[in-house]
Amino acid sequence: MLRGRRAVGAPEPQALDNNDALALISSNALTLGQAALALHELRGLIAATQVVAALSLHAVDGSHEAYAAPVHAARPHRGSVEVARRMRELIGSADRPTPPLGRIQDPYGFRCLPQIHGPAHDAADALEGVLAIEINAAAENPLISPEDLTAYHHGGFYQAQLALALDHFRLAVTQVARLSTSRLSTLNEPAFTRLRPFLADHEPAASGVMILEYAAGAALGDLRAFSAPASLGHAVLSRGVEEQASFASLAARQTLRACDAYRLVVGCELVAAVRALRQRDLRPDPELPAGRALELAESVLDDDSTDRPLTDDVTAASALLDRFTEIWRGSGE
Repeated sequence: MLRGRRAVGAPEPQALDNNDALALISSNALTLGQAALALHELRGLIAATQVVAALSLHAVDGSHEAYAAPVHAARPHRGSVEVARRMRELIGSADRPTPPLGRIQDPYGFRCLPQIHGPAHDAADALEGVLAIEINAAAENPLISPEDLTAYHHGGFYQAQLALALDHFRLAVTQVARLSTSRLSTLNEPAFTRLRPFLADHEPAASGVMILEYAAGAALGDLRAFSAPASLGHAVLSRGVEEQASFASLAARQTLRACDAYRLVVGCELVAAVRALRQRDLRPDPELPAGRALELAESVLDDDSTDRPLTDDVTAASALLDRFTEIWRGSGE
């Protein structure tokens, strides 16, 4: 169903009877559905975050050395290697970039991006692998074997794999969001942007985008709470017969709840990055993915840098992230 309407090509709804209830419960259908939705949204947002980070890098004259191919060939974790490659595509960097003329080393928000985004991509892949098995599994208890029509009582409904994969994914996602708040703080620093603190205009005592750090910090606090491992839970039920629980359903709900908080964090960074680029009159090559991202953001975000509420800006930037995901995917082609 899509907004109350059945999608084109979707199978016809099947009538259920009393005999189907146990199979539905054992299949963990709701938990699997929520987990799949959360994975889809957060995976796209992680990709979009890298595009936002590319704009922030340009705004602070960041070094490209952290994404150099030799660096990641020497420590070839799959996710980190791919993130570094994508970053080079986004910003138009060579595999072996020339040393920077300014700072030798950037803050971790830029320098450690492959090492933090990479594990999040790896965690997403691992979760997808678990979901692919579970969604297509016959987990009902008892299982009726089609070969001999025998009923086998079992614990195949127990979702330890899923709970652990979801917990792992949320922890990795929170690391990525934390890095976004680090870049937001860097964008507020004159030492990196050569602008006024908080990207303020020239009015005395102007606060610029200072409030974005508070909003992002609050959302990051929500993310940390949602990232608490649900699989640490414990329950003994049914007079001790069911003396263990995976808490996969809680893990799925927490992962789904993390989406809005994560989106807010990165939306705040995008607003600040675009303002810094505008104030410095810097533009990535429009033929590059980062250049196309800036053009898209500038078409949506208000260029008024006077002190004013930034709610509409953050809301627009957060909604824009889905289109940034498409830019990221195009950079890998």
